[in-house]
Amino acid sequence: MVRGKTEMRRIENAASRQVTFSKRRNGLLKKAYELSVLCDAEVAVIVFSPRGKLYEFSSSSVERTIDRYKMHTKDANIMDKGTDSDMQWISEATDIAKKIEVIEAQKRKLLGDGLESCSLKELCELEAQMERSLHKIRGRKQYVLTEQIAQLKDKVRVLLDENAKLHREV
Repeated sequence: MVRGKTEMRRIENAASRQVTFSKRRNGLLKKAYELSVLCDAEVAVIVFSPRGKLYEFSSSSVERTIDRYKMHTKDANIMDKGTDSDMQWISEATDIAKKIEVIEAQKRKLLGDGLESCSLKELCELEAQMERSLHKIRGRKQYVLTEQIAQLKDKVRVLLDENAKLHREV
């Protein structure tokens, strides 16, 4: 007896749809198992039911198979996009090299070198930046000195207490 060809469309009756899902899911998982055993293939099948329940089969580990898949697709994408990727890297490297040059020029100016090409406005901006930096440096220095003084005062107090204690014992 020959089966008729099933038309591929959504089954409208919910009960029939659930029965068909269960039967076909079991058939799919059985076929995956057979493929892995007969052909020694690494197989992983992941199925989510309409209600969100997870069904899976793996000849080894689903996670390992997925990792292997990701590595394979990443390698394939790298091969396909090699020239585009290379051009992006070259462009990015050029942009970064230009930024480095600008930063190095600013650093030289802050150190007082290469000021010959600066306009009066640039020199005033540099001076203001140096004054802001000096203000921050002096504030930090003041904070560190205050902390050190407080620590030294604590040490003096502890030593005076120990000294007084020793005098009482003698």
